[in-house]
Amino acid sequence: MKTDFFSGIEPAQYKGTDSTDPLSFRYYDKDRKVMGRRMEDHLRFSAAYWHSFTWPGSDPFGGETLNRPWMHGDDAMELARQKADVAFDMFELLGVPYFAFHDIDVAPEGGSLREFNANLNAIADIFESKMQSSGVKLLWGTANMFSHRRFMSGAATNPDPDVFAYACGQVKAAMDVTKRLGGENYVCWGGREGYETLLNTNLKQELDQLGRFLSMLVEYKHKIGFDGPILIEPKPKEPTKHQYDYDVATVYGFLSRYGLLDDVKVNIEQNHAILAGHSFDHEVRLAYALGIFGSIDINRGDDLLGWDTDQFAMNVPEIALLMHEILKNGGFQTGGLNFDAKIRRQSIDPQDLLIAHVASMDACARGLLAAEKMLEDKALEGPLADRYAGWSEPEPQAILAGERSLEEVAMKGLETSPQPRSGRQEYLEGVLNRYV
Repeated sequence: MKTDFFSGIEPAQYKGTDSTDPLSFRYYDKDRKVMGRRMEDHLRFSAAYWHSFTWPGSDPFGGETLNRPWMHGDDAMELARQKADVAFDMFELLGVPYFAFHDIDVAPEGGSLREFNANLNAIADIFESKMQSSGVKLLWGTANMFSHRRFMSGAATNPDPDVFAYACGQVKAAMDVTKRLGGENYVCWGGREGYETLLNTNLKQELDQLGRFLSMLVEYKHKIGFDGPILIEPKPKEPTKHQYDYDVATVYGFLSRYGLLDDVKVNIEQNHAILAGHSFDHEVRLAYALGIFGSIDINRGDDLLGWDTDQFAMNVPEIALLMHEILKNGGFQTGGLNFDAKIRRQSIDPQDLLIAHVASMDACARGLLAAEKMLEDKALEGPLADRYAGWSEPEPQAILAGERSLEEVAMKGLETSPQPRSGRQEYLEGVLNRYV
């Protein structure tokens, strides 16, 4: 280890279900085969740089509680280097194969965009060396175009074209560094791409700006040979009243409108799905149905709070349904499970950061094993197939293929007397509980 922040803590190891050590894995055995593939290769865990190393423990009603040593000092670049040392110590202690970052997480902005880009590339030099020695890879990079006051009215959707141009310069640099570090995806989270009131908003103008911005990013991706997808992360609200990337369905409509479906997918977060009024499973299933599934930010919200709490995912039944959907569709391609989650502001000890990741990694592994067993037994797929079995018959297939007119189908309707069949919801909920 390069620092003493996690002094005295050994790397997390799989010790089996009898272990009571909070820094050991009870279910996550990375080399265990699940449906013919290593557990590590299924889950593709990624540690998020921002919540783990840049969030000070603040909330809307109080300031810093975590008091990390790299958060205070006069030499911003030296603090960034210290933060990188601690970050890679954590990645190696956890054994995560990936990490993810925003540009502003890893490098100070300085006094200009030119200086910011230089700082980012200097830290990328450090990352390159650490990634080579540790074997940790980059799941995705992104640009933070929402924290600085220049973005108070949006980045790509800003009414000022100079802000739009600044955003282009920032995202180009972030994309360049992501490619340089072998990132497997590039994420766009439009934290302020939305509006507070329609009284001062030209809705069509802003949508066209956002469409052009993403189109240019796709063009640039191809120009530099970046192979991974661009991922949009849907979020319904907070900080703006209405976000243009509200949920998966909204993003799909936007991508379709601007001809971006071939290159842009979605990065889905549990907390955002709930804020949009959907279940996590709904958003993932819809993304697969529409052909735009990309990756997952794995966390959870608090059902009693109507904002983005970004807690570590611990709900095994919910995760089991998530993994059931992912396994059923062939597993991740370039995506993974990124811990866009933060410890609570009262969890101030360094080991709390490790314990949170270990516990959530175990919950994900347990959900994966439950999903594997459910798929083997056709526990959910069997009843689902039975419910829609009638549509596999030749005549219904002809209807779906467009080979029958409304009049022809209506004539058949005159000859039938269908009776309702039970949806068996409670039975299926009981089935799920047997596996988790």
